[in-house]
Amino acid sequence: MMPDAAPPRPSFIPPSVVSCKKPRNSQMSGNLFSLVRARIPSPGKTLIETPAGERITYGDMLARTARLANALVRLGVVPGDRVAVQVEKSPDNLMLFLAVARAGAVYLPLNTAYTVPELDYFIGDAEPRLVVCDPAKRENLAPVAAAHGATLETLDAKGGGSLMALAAQATTSFTDVVREPTDLAAILYTSGTTGRSKGAMLTHRNLVSNADTLVKYWRFTKDDVLLHALPIYHTHGLFTAALVLMLAGGSMLWMQKFDADQVVAALPRVTTMMGVPTFYVRLLTHPKFDKKLTAHMRLFTSGSAPLLAETHEAFRERTGHAILERYGMTETGMNTSNPYDGDRVPGTVGFPLPEIEVRVADAETGQPVPQGEIGVLEVKGPNVFAGYWRMPEKTAAEFRPDGFFITGDVGKIDLAGYVHIVGRAKDLIITGGFNVYPKEVESEIDVLPGVVESAVIGCPHADFGEGVTAVVVKAPDATVTESEILSALDGRLAKFKLPKRVLFVDELPRNTMGKVQKNVLREQNKDLYAS
Repeated sequence: MMPDAAPPRPSFIPPSVVSCKKPRNSQMSGNLFSLVRARIPSPGKTLIETPAGERITYGDMLARTARLANALVRLGVVPGDRVAVQVEKSPDNLMLFLAVARAGAVYLPLNTAYTVPELDYFIGDAEPRLVVCDPAKRENLAPVAAAHGATLETLDAKGGGSLMALAAQATTSFTDVVREPTDLAAILYTSGTTGRSKGAMLTHRNLVSNADTLVKYWRFTKDDVLLHALPIYHTHGLFTAALVLMLAGGSMLWMQKFDADQVVAALPRVTTMMGVPTFYVRLLTHPKFDKKLTAHMRLFTSGSAPLLAETHEAFRERTGHAILERYGMTETGMNTSNPYDGDRVPGTVGFPLPEIEVRVADAETGQPVPQGEIGVLEVKGPNVFAGYWRMPEKTAAEFRPDGFFITGDVGKIDLAGYVHIVGRAKDLIITGGFNVYPKEVESEIDVLPGVVESAVIGCPHADFGEGVTAVVVKAPDATVTESEILSALDGRLAKFKLPKRVLFVDELPRNTMGKVQKNVLREQNKDLYAS
């Protein structure tokens, strides 16, 4: 393992590249933590408050992250090392992210639903110096960490574990590592259509530029209190919510997960809320959720999955607030947003954010299409990632020669300038805000006894946006059942990837070229979850 080695450089250098330079001996730093520190309104200002009454100030944050950064150094973490983290959401988990930044290392958050086989791939690919997991998972994960030469420590949701014990022995004094803006700050894995996940390399500049833009565009200030009920192992909860709030010097009401009763009870104490469409669908079914409860609220935003126009209108009717929908992805952070002032048009994701260019191009030629016509969305700006970890060929394939990143999302820009997402290339399914690529699920189903082939699609689902659905062709005389297939997949795939239904057909619809027509399957089963 080479802890400070830069990832291989692609033959095409994307617009934001990983720096190979060593930290400078200078007070100026591109480290994102430097900006977080500079924006602290006062040490005594509350950063995090939990429903249980725990209160963490900005001064506490400085002390906790210093202790954790010292613990990381003691464990051998040096600038450029990866630190993989699969733990439950907690304030200490957020402190660990900041401590990794202070130490100049690279944060690698992992979905808590990932199974051991999935983690084996991520850890083997990223080669982290340190893996942090929940104590309950240590026994199963220890052989994986050992096989890949990583140290394994633990952190639980209550602030316990071996890492915290080590941090408790450390001092609250730590000299932050100076980093270049183009040094890596995080690697987030995003699923691949071939089943092999890709590590999106995000630099300090990527994260800081995007978060600071959102602070200004969404008008966050130190007086804001954000209701934080999102997970923090992906872009939305960690960077779009937590980092934005910290750069504004505001406070967070921290919830372990979304619970409609808890959220309704907490709303009088907050000014803003970020959520996925599922959050808002569930709030609309709550009998106490009304205009009076939300009269003081400044902003509701929605992302990670399309917000149905019906949900947008129902929310406006119930509360008087128009949800602000925006568009982003793991590789870029936020690209567009409906306006803070002005019409928030249902079914659109607004305008390109400042310093970010968005265009619609022909998927094959890369040539821009006339305004109003449909094509693939491409983006360029300081938010765009540095490429895929150790995948130079894949990185080169995803960028145009002029530096635009090909998102794979299909959309259009109307005559008023609003961006519309009209579909998703490569059949991506978004369920409850999580990305599921059908190929990964299909690969697991197709090897099961009695299965000839399968096609996995997303069908409209009132609660999750889309429900993962498997359409399976059985072998002649096979007796395999829906429950048997679901049972076989359990433990092989993260829970959010598991099909909600398995349907059986005699054959899959195909076009003249033999390609499975998933659009036909989606149309045939569009009302599957209607009840």
